[in-house]
Amino acid sequence: MSHFYAYLAKMKFIPRWSLMRNTWRENLQEHSLQVAMIAHGLAVIRNRVFGGHANAERAALLGLYHDAGEVIVGDLPSPIKHSNETISRAYEELELAARARLLGMLPTALRPDFEPLFEPLAAEAELTALVAAADRICAYLKCLEERRAGNLEFSEAEKTILADLQASELPEVRYFLEQFIASFGLTLDELN
Repeated sequence: MSHFYAYLAKMKFIPRWSLMRNTWRENLQEHSLQVAMIAHGLAVIRNRVFGGHANAERAALLGLYHDAGEVIVGDLPSPIKHSNETISRAYEELELAARARLLGMLPTALRPDFEPLFEPLAAEAELTALVAAADRICAYLKCLEERRAGNLEFSEAEKTILADLQASELPEVRYFLEQFIASFGLTLDELN
C-alpha cells in the first residue's frame, strides 16, 4: 500500500503566508496549481516570443510538484527561511529529506518517473529557473490580491517582490508583467 497520493492530498491543508494576516487563506495546493500554470506560460512565452525551446509541459509538471515536500515539513515563512545561512541550509536539508520520503512511498516501479519531479536534473536548470520565477510571480499576485482587499500587511512584500521581478534576467518575466499583471487589478465586470 502506498501513502503517496494521500500525502499529496494534504497539500490543501498546508497554509501559506502564516506570519501575515490574510483576507484569504491560500493553501499549498492552490499555490502549486497557480505556479504550474504560470511556469507553463513562461515557457510558452520563451518559445513563442523569445525563440526558445523550453518544454512547457515539463515546466508545468515541475511547478505542480515544486513544493510537494511541504506536506511533511510545512511551509516555513520566507523571513524565517532566509533569516540566516544556517537556517536556510537546515531547511533545504529538511525539504530534501521530505521529498526523498515522499518518493520512497511510491511503488518501486513508479519511482523513476517521479524522481526527476522531486529532484530536477541539472540539465533542466532552464525549467527550474522558470518555475522559480513563476513561484515569485505567484507571491506577487498574492500581495496584489491582499492589497486590493484592503489588507496593507502585504505592502512591503509587494514592493520587494515587484522589484525582484523587474530586475529579473528572464525576459519572459518582464513580458508576463507587461501583458498580464494589470488584469489582476480588475473586477469580474471589468474583465468582461
